[in-house]
Amino acid sequence: MKKITKDTKIGWIGTGVMGAAMVNRLQESGYSCTVYNRTKAKAKACIAKGATWVETPQKVAEHAEIIFTIVGFPQDVREVYLGEDGVLAGAKAGSILVDMTTTEPSLAQEIYQAGQKQQVSTIDAPVSGGDIGAKNGGLSIMVGGDREAVDTIMPLFEIMGKNIVYQGEAGSGQHTKMCNQITIAGTMIGVCECLLYAHRAGLDLTTMLQSISGGAAACWTLDNLAPRVVDRNFDPGFYVEHFIKDMGIALTEANHMGLALPGLALVKQLYEAVKAQGHGKLGTQALTLGLEALNGFKN
Repeated sequence: MKKITKDTKIGWIGTGVMGAAMVNRLQESGYSCTVYNRTKAKAKACIAKGATWVETPQKVAEHAEIIFTIVGFPQDVREVYLGEDGVLAGAKAGSILVDMTTTEPSLAQEIYQAGQKQQVSTIDAPVSGGDIGAKNGGLSIMVGGDREAVDTIMPLFEIMGKNIVYQGEAGSGQHTKMCNQITIAGTMIGVCECLLYAHRAGLDLTTMLQSISGGAAACWTLDNLAPRVVDRNFDPGFYVEHFIKDMGIALTEANHMGLALPGLALVKQLYEAVKAQGHGKLGTQALTLGLEALNGFKN
């Protein structure tokens, strides 16, 4: 693959909460993009800023040299890459395909093997940082795949993220994202329970957060999501249903390794309850709603 320039043809599949913001970063940096999303309306902002719309993932690959994807679930990734009108059906030799969805490490390895047969490089590069990180180019990007391909597209990663770390062979990025999600699961329940405790104790929540965010409890979730809970803002930076998917992948992988992760299993069950209450499309901070219901709070 030749060096990235502003003439490099970029393809993007998946223009949801995260994807649309990431495409926007590339467009504002002067790159032209060809886009596809199952629901065209969600690509409206990208198209308005000059992106070219096509009707299938295959068409994206036919128009682009580097194709990024960030979709919902493993079955979506499989369809987008390996389906009849998927990316690999249209990818040219020498193309680089970058999946930024959080998905199964084994699927990342399967896509890598399929790409090798077509002389196409594939990279798994899931991200962390939510909608805020996507908008401001501050994402953490966890990267697996062949180092040469990763080095080639690094200028594009640097537009989207601040903490970009190469983890190793195909699937390594996804395994690292599982570590990230396991950590977030434990952190999220701590943050939400602390807010419930503070409320019941009669503290001013904002004042309480000023104290603990400057000490050993300091973390991204406390800084970015706790204030949303205080404001009763449960809009999604990352969907509850997608987090449940991620925790399920991590638990399955842990089972394959013979690991017991009881903390993760507990948090997943609590999130399943939140989804059952009809909150699957809310942000992960909506765990608060499930814990409030458990404690008899009136919303």
